[in-house]
Amino acid sequence: MNEDFFQGYKGHALELLKQYNVRVWGQAEVETTRGNFSGTVLPRSENDDDHHIVMKIVTGYNIGIDTDTITSMKEVGYKKANYKIPEKQFPITPGLPRVKLLGTGGTIASRLDYRTGAVIPAFSPGELYGAVPELADICNLETEKLFAVFSENMGPKQYIALAQAIGKEIEKGIDGIVIGHGTDTLSHTGAALSFMVQNSPVPIVLVGSQRSSDRPSSDAALNLMHAMTAAGHGDIAEVMICMFGPTSDEYGLLHKGTRVRKMHSSYRSTFRTIGDTPVAMITRKGLTPIKTEYNHRRKDRNVVIKPYFSDNVTMLYYYPAMKPDIIDGMVDMGYKGIIIVGTGLGHVNKELYPAIERAHAKGVHMFMTVQTIWGYAHMFVYDTGRDMMAKGIVPLGNMLPEVAFVKLSWVLGQTEDPAEVNRLMLTPVNDEITEREPYNGYLVYQGGVPEVEDFIKKVHK
Repeated sequence: MNEDFFQGYKGHALELLKQYNVRVWGQAEVETTRGNFSGTVLPRSENDDDHHIVMKIVTGYNIGIDTDTITSMKEVGYKKANYKIPEKQFPITPGLPRVKLLGTGGTIASRLDYRTGAVIPAFSPGELYGAVPELADICNLETEKLFAVFSENMGPKQYIALAQAIGKEIEKGIDGIVIGHGTDTLSHTGAALSFMVQNSPVPIVLVGSQRSSDRPSSDAALNLMHAMTAAGHGDIAEVMICMFGPTSDEYGLLHKGTRVRKMHSSYRSTFRTIGDTPVAMITRKGLTPIKTEYNHRRKDRNVVIKPYFSDNVTMLYYYPAMKPDIIDGMVDMGYKGIIIVGTGLGHVNKELYPAIERAHAKGVHMFMTVQTIWGYAHMFVYDTGRDMMAKGIVPLGNMLPEVAFVKLSWVLGQTEDPAEVNRLMLTPVNDEITEREPYNGYLVYQGGVPEVEDFIKKVHK
């Protein structure tokens, strides 16, 4: 057979495919010492080993079969698969709201690259409709692909472009905006847009997925439907993040862009509101508010766009016995703002005091957040905290560290006047600092404890 029939295979795996005349993309039946399998033979990643043959079985999952266990193979059909979903023109239905989908990339807009075995940004916004035709029942969708990057590659350039694009769409009369985005830094972008896009008359909903669209357990389609429903039909005109509530398909949650964090690397229900409750529950049928106070949808087109961002800000996660040369190095490198993520109520060791004093003398703006994630920086409780405040460090209440980093970057993009920087940092734009946390704003259940185990048996995860 031609070598083109064995994409990526080498060594023992290649020899077996040739021996049994089985091609990549061939439907094959494979007998092994560990059982029999049937499915489509897939290409191998160019960086993978030569001791496995990969198949997509009927459930849609991919499996690797150890070549040493294979006793027989037979090709029973052949059809080269096309994993690219075609773009389709979105139908227009009179009476449905107009929603603009701004594509940035990420898993919600991705497919599997069989050359490398990696998930890559590949679906354009138009292809998303080809994958999720139910969207046509929710809204009249307009799409624009702004970027095609993984979320770790999002930054100031993309934040500013997004804010400006949102402003233009609102001025043109759009009813709601959805932003497709990777989940890893979804909360960072949510915070950035909360500061850059203020007083929006329409919902702005960021959405991602934990599992790529080619997986049977993908959350991409349902998350998109939920986000489109919230953007087109919802009454909450704020920057929000829309993702799964429980790990099941029952409902999604809308989280405020300044109070949300990704809390699990792979769960579909990874996003949690921290120090507060989610804004609302969302299903394909509609939105159910959880919070009683929020910005309502308006008919005007008034929106305030403040697309500012400084890249001279960094975040310092304190650890025991940290040396002062770290802070000195940051100052020497030209950083103008430092978000310190301290222990407990907001503490660092005394060895850092001289470096903190030097940084303050050089005009570096320093603010304190806490590693505990939940709770407040209370620096007036212990001598350590009071000493640091006297040296120029300002506590930020219950602002999340990542949100504080984004906000200080946004503030220093506008001014470096110390008094104005402090005023802007301590003046909440959208609940990034709250006076108190609700009694149910901190819930961490510990598995193995009897009362928790009883609870888990009664409810979904």
